[in-house]
Amino acid sequence: MDPHQQRRAAATSPPPPPRGTPQSGGSFPIGVIVFAFMVIASSAMIPSSSSLKNSFSILHQVPEGHVGVYWRGGALLKKITEPGFHFKMPLITQYEPVQVTLQTDQVRDIPCGTKGGVMINFEKIEVVNRLRKDYVYETLLNYGVHYDNTWIYDKIHHEINQFCSSHTLQQVYIDVFDQIDEKMKDALQGDCTRYAPGIEILSVRVTKPTIPHSIKRNYEQMEEERTKVLISIERQKVVEKEAETQKKMAISEAEKTATVSKILMEQKLMEKESARTQQEIENHMYMAREKSLADADFYRVMKEAEANKLKLTPEFLELKFIEAIADNTKIFFGDKVPNMVFDQRLLGNFLTNVSRQAAGVRQVSDA
Repeated sequence: MDPHQQRRAAATSPPPPPRGTPQSGGSFPIGVIVFAFMVIASSAMIPSSSSLKNSFSILHQVPEGHVGVYWRGGALLKKITEPGFHFKMPLITQYEPVQVTLQTDQVRDIPCGTKGGVMINFEKIEVVNRLRKDYVYETLLNYGVHYDNTWIYDKIHHEINQFCSSHTLQQVYIDVFDQIDEKMKDALQGDCTRYAPGIEILSVRVTKPTIPHSIKRNYEQMEEERTKVLISIERQKVVEKEAETQKKMAISEAEKTATVSKILMEQKLMEKESARTQQEIENHMYMAREKSLADADFYRVMKEAEANKLKLTPEFLELKFIEAIADNTKIFFGDKVPNMVFDQRLLGNFLTNVSRQAAGVRQVSDA
């Protein structure tokens, strides 16, 4: 009964019996309360994963990171609820939470055969994916609640077998193993974008496949040999580095020695240049001094010559001649002694001519 009908019934009902008298119609509200309590208790006692609880429950909870989808009579409803508590009709409407946040699906035990016919097994491949909230209804309408079985689990098996059948064991196990993650991601995302656009593939993680023990031992031996080769190469690099370091040290030492020698040579050259400059200065001083002395001596000689020239008079020469004869202490005897006087006449005549010439020169100079 709705509240309006209850008020009308209360208005037309007879007055209540006296206190203590039992009333036969009072058991109806109590029965409703008991029934509701039993429904809630049964919904709490039934496991959450069972479809029986979803069928009988009236109040249900949508967890965070999920959305609630509903079926009525097997038909998917367009109604989608957000996280929280919601009501539905029991037995008629079925409810299922669908995760719309990041989830990781693990695909295990994927056998495949390589191009050479060797059977290998991928123990685990993890696919990180997400269902977009806007495409929940479309995806579930086309592929059901377990859409990941079609587009992740089965698709991974198919793509891994396709990949292995076109590559050798060496390529799958070693050469292109680092590319399998991206190839699987691109393959899954390509088909999902085309057929199920609501599914977003974020990443794929592929573990190392299991190969036959004999082949694995061969690979281990190859890896050991490769490791030895790498060790030898690294040792060789170390030796080369040491030699290069020693070479650089020797070159640095030689450059340092050459630099020091160059500095010392430049210093010696500067010293020699300084000594040469000093010697040139001394030479110039000596030349200037000698020139001054020579000029002074030349001036003295010239002056003496001029003075002597002025002294060349007949009287002075006769005086000098007489002084020279007077100073002569030797006496000559013989028949040619009178020639001495003759010689004196000759000398006198010579002095006369010289005096005349000197007088002519003075007259010319005075003119």
